[in-house]
Amino acid sequence: MTDWKPLQRNLGVADDGIIGRNTLRALFQRMGAPTGLAVELALSANVHFADYGILDNRLRLAHFFAQLAHESDNFKAMEEYASGQAYEGRADLGNTQPGDGKRYKGRGPIQLTGRANYRTYGQHLGVAFEEHPEIVALPSVGLWVACEYWKRRGLNTFADADDLMSITRKINGGVTGLDDRRNKLTKAKGLVGAA
Repeated sequence: MTDWKPLQRNLGVADDGIIGRNTLRALFQRMGAPTGLAVELALSANVHFADYGILDNRLRLAHFFAQLAHESDNFKAMEEYASGQAYEGRADLGNTQPGDGKRYKGRGPIQLTGRANYRTYGQHLGVAFEEHPEIVALPSVGLWVACEYWKRRGLNTFADADDLMSITRKINGGVTGLDDRRNKLTKAKGLVGAA
């Protein structure tokens, strides 16, 4: 069992060794989330992280936070800033209908993108994301989607190996933003005590 007291001391919260919503809220805030978003994300994290193995060790938690902080502009953007027009007609994302690019643009802290992903993760979680893609932009729902995405992509295995490149490729399809992801990982590792 992981001792979370070093993380709690780094965050300046009660160091009881039990990672809960207060510790998670402080971690989201230190990684850039505004207070209101941090509170909502932490509530969702407190419900889902253990079930998805993200709290099994420090490296998993650090990699998860680093990648999502990059994807969501430090947890400030639950919806992609761009219009989504760049995704129009992208069959590789399942965007086969006119307007799909804008409708299925990146949302949630993982920035879920493309009709196919909204369909897939909606089916896995039992929520009609394809019919109502805006639901994924709700911080608590978006974090749940991110946890499911993390699991289905097998990212805990890469986090255990401290393999930033493989995680980045599985999320991004390439290595876009690698320097920022690396910097965020260094920060997250320092906070969780995995440095």
